[in-house]
Amino acid sequence: MSTPLLEIAGVSKRFGANLANDDISLTLAKGEIVALLGENGAGKTTLMSILFGHYVPDTGTVSVDGAVLPPGKPRAAIRAGIGMVHQHFALAPNLTVLENIMTGTEPLWSLSARKGQARAKLAALSARFGLKVDPQARLGDLSVGEQQRVEILKALYNDARILVLDEPTAVLTRAEAEHLFATLKDMARQGLSLIFISHKLDEVMATADRIVVLRGGRKVAERRAAETSKAELAELMVGRTVVRPVREPATPGPVVLEAVGVTLRQSGVDRLKAVDFRLRAGEVLGIIGVSGNGQAELARLLCGTARPTSGDLLLFGKPMGAPGVAGLVEAGIGRVPEDRNKEGAIGDMAVWENAVLERLPHFSRHGLVARKAGMAFAQDIIARFDVRGGGPSTRIRLLSGGNMQKLILGRNLIDRPQILIAAQPARGLDEGAVAAVHERILEARRAGTAVLLISEDLEEVMALADRIQAITGGRLSPPIAAEAADTRTLGLMISGEWTAAKETAHAL
Repeated sequence: MSTPLLEIAGVSKRFGANLANDDISLTLAKGEIVALLGENGAGKTTLMSILFGHYVPDTGTVSVDGAVLPPGKPRAAIRAGIGMVHQHFALAPNLTVLENIMTGTEPLWSLSARKGQARAKLAALSARFGLKVDPQARLGDLSVGEQQRVEILKALYNDARILVLDEPTAVLTRAEAEHLFATLKDMARQGLSLIFISHKLDEVMATADRIVVLRGGRKVAERRAAETSKAELAELMVGRTVVRPVREPATPGPVVLEAVGVTLRQSGVDRLKAVDFRLRAGEVLGIIGVSGNGQAELARLLCGTARPTSGDLLLFGKPMGAPGVAGLVEAGIGRVPEDRNKEGAIGDMAVWENAVLERLPHFSRHGLVARKAGMAFAQDIIARFDVRGGGPSTRIRLLSGGNMQKLILGRNLIDRPQILIAAQPARGLDEGAVAAVHERILEARRAGTAVLLISEDLEEVMALADRIQAITGGRLSPPIAAEAADTRTLGLMISGEWTAAKETAHAL
């Protein structure tokens, strides 16, 4: 047999009592695409961080072309041809595309002198792999999909032969994700080797040649994509059959949250335009749309971090005013923000501190936080919402994304809120965690909580929502009943074709 391009042999890594990787081995051939699949916290990102030299393994080796790489040396990994595209991009928003690509690659003193050569090399790579970007564009002005292209181009600029992508579609629209995977397949045809971490079984089955499954830090299975199924992979990931919950018919209660002609102007631009909706107790209202059409602004408005420029927001029939986040929590509103890392948690604070963060008045006396009560509250969330990867004293940044999400959901649902604002609640979660989050949302609905679900996932919205509205260019469509929704209808609504939706809504 020929020597594989990449070989990971017997890698183990422990963080305190947590065995993140347990004797894992895998190989990667030239021109092959391997998907690394597993639950949140299964050890996927840890293994790739060892591959790239961010972590030093306790045991085991990483070899490229038969040569063992020195552990814990990212520059050695880069020189060997390994490129890493992180889930949370490691780019500077105030620099141009070209400056981002050159930073850390070229000596500081030569950046100006070598810009011409760098621009030519970047243009050649962009043309070869179909990754179109403007070298002079400021990174912060680019869409998320364009920023990801810059990350990939930076790795290719460093002459990567092996490209590792961590949750590459977690923040992409469906169209961007389809374009990305078409690009990855073309890269493989041109001889690049790729490993991508994903929770999305459809994209794994459509893109990978081979699939490696981790569970509990161990490699539990390896399959050719052509010889397996989504059902088998889901069961291998979690060790049991995964069944998503089903929404049951229900009769909603009174209106608890209403928007009437709400407009939000920011930096001279109307981000929301005369928005109308009504949310009732015991129902899920789904807001579907492509990222960047105003759903993030709508979530911030409803979570108390922004105020409408005009129009009325009514909470339990009265003007909402400006209660702020703490005031909304006190009024019985829970929130699951779109970006759990920036808006949902403070990474260097402990799990228990994050658990009580939005309800400090209940856990403090005379200006001092009651640590013992906070620890007990966090432990209750951990137990009831199956938060894995640490205890109340663990820094929350050490949890996987899915377990951080379960903690955020748990702190909002443990004392049943009257209203839950859930923005992208299952983004980046594995199949088992998605099922658990969906069950918790439907459980809250059954108990009478009104849920406003903001999501870009058509299947998620159709599975959970009683009524659905689309957001396009800051405007909300009329609602349609979930029973009248299918992917074609919702696709038309997202595109601004609302005529059919209005006719359906008229009968509601």
